[in-house]
Amino acid sequence: MKQGSTIFLKIALILMGIPVLALCLFLLPQIANEANEQATRGSDLAYVVYGILMIMYVSTIPFYMAFYQAFKLLTYIDKNKAFSKLSVRALKNIKKCAITISGLYVVALPLIAIIAEWDDAPGLILVGMVLIGAPMVIAVFAAVLQRLLQEAIDIKSENDLIV
Repeated sequence: MKQGSTIFLKIALILMGIPVLALCLFLLPQIANEANEQATRGSDLAYVVYGILMIMYVSTIPFYMAFYQAFKLLTYIDKNKAFSKLSVRALKNIKKCAITISGLYVVALPLIAIIAEWDDAPGLILVGMVLIGAPMVIAVFAAVLQRLLQEAIDIKSENDLIV
């Protein structure tokens, strides 16, 4: 594969990672400060917001782990090691990270439902479902690629033994 296409994908990965980092550094602390102000006024909803924020911060750990594994996978492709156990392992790790992220947002969904009911915003639950569904799609896609890659490696090793 040409290195230009993997460079494009690496840039796309970086462009996906920067907004998440900006969200964690700027927007989430601002939301936490507003929740803190609500808590000082006696609102119990602030604790729900704290729970969601905590889950969002924790979900960045598997996000960046998957980000790193995807970067490694693109590096393996650059080095013509796409059909290797290392690539299969990277896809397996991406799958596990995506499942973890989805699981964290499953835990957050009841908290999102509380805020949606309080704010009378039923669309917020739909956003929560997207936060669960998107990582699951990535996990399924990574699992399919992992299986295909493993089968290709097995076929390649059988052919190497025959010749």
